[in-house]
Amino acid sequence: MMLRPLSLLTFVVACLLWKTTEASLGDRLPEFRECVEICSRENCDPNNNPTHIPFHHRLLFWTCPQECDYTCQHIVTERRLGAGQPITQFHGKWPFIRVLGMQEPFSVLFSLGNMVAHQNGLTKLRQSIPASYPLRKYYVLFAYFGITTWVFSSIFHVRDFRVTEQLDYFAAGAGVLYGMYYTPIRVFRLDRPTPRRQSVLRLWTVCCCSLYVAHVAYLKLWRWNYSYNMAANVVVGLVQNSLWSYFSWKKWRDSHKSWAIWPGVIVAWLMMVMSLELLDFPPLWGALDAHSLWHLGTIGPAILWYNFLVKDSQDDLANTVKSKDIKA
Repeated sequence: MMLRPLSLLTFVVACLLWKTTEASLGDRLPEFRECVEICSRENCDPNNNPTHIPFHHRLLFWTCPQECDYTCQHIVTERRLGAGQPITQFHGKWPFIRVLGMQEPFSVLFSLGNMVAHQNGLTKLRQSIPASYPLRKYYVLFAYFGITTWVFSSIFHVRDFRVTEQLDYFAAGAGVLYGMYYTPIRVFRLDRPTPRRQSVLRLWTVCCCSLYVAHVAYLKLWRWNYSYNMAANVVVGLVQNSLWSYFSWKKWRDSHKSWAIWPGVIVAWLMMVMSLELLDFPPLWGALDAHSLWHLGTIGPAILWYNFLVKDSQDDLANTVKSKDIKA
């Protein structure tokens, strides 16, 4: 999917500010630290009848100290609101209200919504594009990457652990890089069985696979770097954006078909919802924040994107048939 340079820059600034804030004002509040200390001492001592943790919380690996941390976040937040003070973040995140043990329920819900959009898109691709169409396999794989990305996103928002964060980032990185991989295959028709195109395709495949392995190796083995990770995704997104913008403009210029401008509609939509990342605000009703609304805003573009892929494929097939008839 495409991303404009301006929207990408807006998004990267927001994400850098959001992700690099591991310590927040709430963590440093004396009343919060005192609350956690007292709660842990009175409820978490294994030799002093520790407080029972509900099964569905234990199922999601909530521990007694984490229960104290969560409880104290909301005690301090309620007191601050009662004193007319603003809500503050704890550990770089707003004090969300859990639902069935899930830390960020709306982000989970909307991530699953995106997953369903890609799943439905996969079904549409299989139903609307014949298996003989050479680009079909690339689009199907794009859908699988999308499904995987949003599955790991939902898991991360259920419980924010180091491992769930890494899986979320690696899956998202793979999805973004695959988007850059299949884009030139469509734009420059590297799928066509000519010796030169096939050589370029093999080289491009090796290049993208190597980039991903190097990306994961750097983050995992060298240094977990939020700034680098975001910069890498921005660069990859800019490449896709440029190619799809060129393709969309050329397609509309040649055909004047309305669906050719759908990528532009998607870009405008994404630019609007990405601004939410800059307009960060305390969660409404303790659960609905700007980041979750960003996830909600990406569901529609995903649906429209699959419709575009189907339309483009069907148009390409129709033109191929016409060319064969003319030659005949």
